[in-house]
Amino acid sequence: MTDSPRRREWLAPAGLIALSLVPIAAGSFRLTQLTGGGPVTAENARFFDSPVPVIIHIVGSIVFLVLGALQFAPSLRRRRWHRVAGRIVAPAGLLSALSALWMTLAYQMPAVNGPALMVMRLGFGTAMAGAIVVAFLAIRRGDVGTHSAWMTRAYAIGLGAGTQVFTFLPWTLALGAPGEAMHAVLMGAGWVINLVVAEIVIRRRARSARGRTGHAARTGRTRRAGRTADAPATAAPAPAAGADLS
Repeated sequence: MTDSPRRREWLAPAGLIALSLVPIAAGSFRLTQLTGGGPVTAENARFFDSPVPVIIHIVGSIVFLVLGALQFAPSLRRRRWHRVAGRIVAPAGLLSALSALWMTLAYQMPAVNGPALMVMRLGFGTAMAGAIVVAFLAIRRGDVGTHSAWMTRAYAIGLGAGTQVFTFLPWTLALGAPGEAMHAVLMGAGWVINLVVAEIVIRRRARSARGRTGHAARTGRTRRAGRTADAPATAAPAPAAGADLS
């Protein structure tokens, strides 16, 4: 029974890593193709022609998703590990976001990736990079709450590829491959769902922090009041010798 809270705190990191498995596996397969001389097709030719941005994106994303998930474990947040890992997670997230922008602008995308999806990729990629920068500046000035909130938002965007597996799967199984417009809708839905969940988590965390602060303040006032009540009363001064006592 005493281990139950410790096991529960790992449910969120484990779930996030599980959600990352499909994009991690796809990225690892792409790296194997690029480094092992896999077959060049119309679908992957752009990666062989310019492999640097996609390699940076895959490596940065894997590090960001795995180490970033572990940052959600409360016991690790209270240890030095959180700070050390954060110095790896934040740069990895920036590399993931900036390389995504690079690929969006530089690669010749498949026809199904229309202008609407391009705009979304540029917007969410910029938002992810901006969130990491805001989080870094916040922790530099000691604002832990703001830092935590913006890193959570950045992670939600970075995890979009994992959620997009589940937005595409029902549609593809029922109706086949989506067209350009629906492709953009399903891609955008993955990012939006993650950001909505992130905002719920951020607000619950903020309410919990306010509750702990209020409880600590009330406890402090109660203890001070108890010490005041327990203090010995000051004795009345004795009358001076020869004073009139009548």
